[in-house]
Amino acid sequence: MSVIAWIILGLIAGFIGSKIVNKTGQGMLMDIILGIVGAIVGGVVFSFFGASGVTGLNIYSLVVSVIGAIIVLWIYHRVSGRVR
Repeated sequence: MSVIAWIILGLIAGFIGSKIVNKTGQGMLMDIILGIVGAIVGGVVFSFFGASGVTGLNIYSLVVSVIGAIIVLWIYHRVSGRVR
C-alpha cells in the first residue's frame, strides 16, 4: 500500500475512532497518526484471531483500522488519566 493510501486510510480511521471514543476529533495530524497506528494495532489484533489485517484501501481495512484506533485511544485515555 502506498504512503498516500496509508495517510488517507489513517485520516479517515483516526477521525472515526476519535469521534466514537471521545466525541471530538483530535486534529488532522493526530487523526492521521492515530489511524496509522490503529491500522497497525488492528492488523495485529485481527491476525492474532486468524483474520487478515489491513489489505489495502477498502472498507475491510477501514474497519480494521477504526477498531485499532479505538483500542489505541482507549489505552491512551486510561494511561494518561483523561477518562471521558
